[in-house]
Amino acid sequence: MKEQKKDTRHRFNRRTNEYVRVKNTIDVDLKRFENPDEIRTFENGKFEIVQIGGMTIGRATYEPGWKWSSHVGVALGKKSCEVEHIGMVVTGKAAVAMDDGRIEEIAAGDIFYIAPGHDSWVLGDEPYVSLHFMGASDYANRNRS
Repeated sequence: MKEQKKDTRHRFNRRTNEYVRVKNTIDVDLKRFENPDEIRTFENGKFEIVQIGGMTIGRATYEPGWKWSSHVGVALGKKSCEVEHIGMVVTGKAAVAMDDGRIEEIAAGDIFYIAPGHDSWVLGDEPYVSLHFMGASDYANRNRS
């Protein structure tokens, strides 16, 4: 019998003593934010959700003048965002104000970690867009407030 290399698409069948292809496996799964699984909308912005590979990934799009405490927090009955974020800014700039008073600016190209307990707002006249790799499932979710 010819030796076969084991990979994730094959499993060993003890009865036949050989590797067999596993049916219904997905080798590649492609999605786009232009067709998200969910869209959470609020004044001056939206948060699009894509579920893929066991992860929840979000894309935040905020217009100039958007502020978390005014446009998301009010609807949730919260003064500051309690979601932990890891993400990347695609376009625009924003300020992040931690509950302890520290303020940081994030801009296009920045990869960020933001702890729970913060407010945020768009800086300048350009829309702000960021991708969220952690915290997306809970962000602006009225069912988890």
